[in-house]
Amino acid sequence: MQMQPKEMVKLVAKLLDDKKAERITVLDIGGLTTLGDYFVIASGKSNTQVKALAAEIEDKLTRQGIEPKRVEGESSAMWILMDYYDVIIHIFYDETRDFYGLERLWADAVEVDVNEI
Repeated sequence: MQMQPKEMVKLVAKLLDDKKAERITVLDIGGLTTLGDYFVIASGKSNTQVKALAAEIEDKLTRQGIEPKRVEGESSAMWILMDYYDVIIHIFYDETRDFYGLERLWADAVEVDVNEI
């Protein structure tokens, strides 16, 4: 059985938190685009941590039978994008996140309190 987008967001946010990701943000983009329902955005303090965060998510979701449509940016680990259809995960090296400012670009999206899901 496929996991619902809200359940996936909650699981991904917990995995990121458990691995000490910083500035975990969830944006509800469903009403703004057909790309997906949610962005999960998080930061790591090093390329190694960024890769470890992405690997943890991919491993745990794969164990549940959930495969990404695509994963990009693993080689540089400055910005890893993990596209799980309805849930799109962005894991940034901290300074790269500030440079691209996804939260500013998607300012019309509603920030979701993960605890309320």
